[in-house]
Amino acid sequence: MRTGIDILENELIEKYPHVLDTLLLDHTTKKNIFWATDNYEHLGELYNFHSEILPDLITGDYGSIIMPRVHKDRLLQLSRSKEMAEVFTPSWVCNAQNNLIDSAWFGRENIFNTEILSKNGSKNWVVTDEKIIYPNSKTWKDYVSDIRLEIACGEAPYLTSRYDSTTGEFIQVSNRIGLLDRKLRIVNENVDAREDWLKAAQIAYKSIYAFEWQGDSLLLAREAMLITFIENYIQKFEKEPLLKSIQNIANIISWNVWQMDGLKGIVPESCTDVIKEKTDLFGSSEKQVVKCIGCASQKHLLHNGKYCKVMDWTERDIKTGETGTIKRFIDLLNK
Repeated sequence: MRTGIDILENELIEKYPHVLDTLLLDHTTKKNIFWATDNYEHLGELYNFHSEILPDLITGDYGSIIMPRVHKDRLLQLSRSKEMAEVFTPSWVCNAQNNLIDSAWFGRENIFNTEILSKNGSKNWVVTDEKIIYPNSKTWKDYVSDIRLEIACGEAPYLTSRYDSTTGEFIQVSNRIGLLDRKLRIVNENVDAREDWLKAAQIAYKSIYAFEWQGDSLLLAREAMLITFIENYIQKFEKEPLLKSIQNIANIISWNVWQMDGLKGIVPESCTDVIKEKTDLFGSSEKQVVKCIGCASQKHLLHNGKYCKVMDWTERDIKTGETGTIKRFIDLLNK
């Protein structure tokens, strides 16, 4: 699990008890995330489109079911690309686009790395070794807390680049280019005390958001973000973090990386037709099927499905006094 790109659920459940349960949680439905794909239905009823992804279904003898796209059968890859527009982006493209974001934030180019053309003609990057310097009006804490969102994230290559999603090549921590990777590099450069590092890392995770339709890809994204935390901690402190710290990060991830139909802001396929019975003056009744108004009109505020909930970590709950308030994602878009 440390050097390979495939994060094995059997190892997760053995080494970090209850963490997989957290990574499978959907805070909107209060259930687990669900498959939202027909790719696994040949395995039985529990693997059909609307079935929850349960730990027992992806561990034990079934521990190799969830795997990165690059490891999937070629025909399955093509099928998912055709049916769900599933296209994975090479790391050099993710890096180039993430660099644009940072160039705008810092007001200069080549902050974290410099893009290069390798001898074989492929595009790559060279990491900037010097400690990052900030504009006069900003600090490293501003960068760590600045909010980022990856839409239709798949396995979240824009957030953490543990591996190139098109080639399967593992990328060392020091050479990663994801938005989360960059935040953690900043934390590593500026914080040495363990407790302070953990607090700063939590702020970094609370500022990273992403959503995805398909349950298997969503789980892969969540797992990659969790293992990224563990790998950075090991690189910094030369030992694994406590289970409590891992669980805290897993909880943040389960809120910030969620399952959603990005066009509607709802749990995928949760809208329903409503059957109404209409009675005329003579007592005769007729059943009428009424479509979801939001789906019929394509107005995102009128769906009758379950609108997805996320955690706004910047606000304090008035009732509990704890940091973080639950909001509908669609309401955040309307601000």
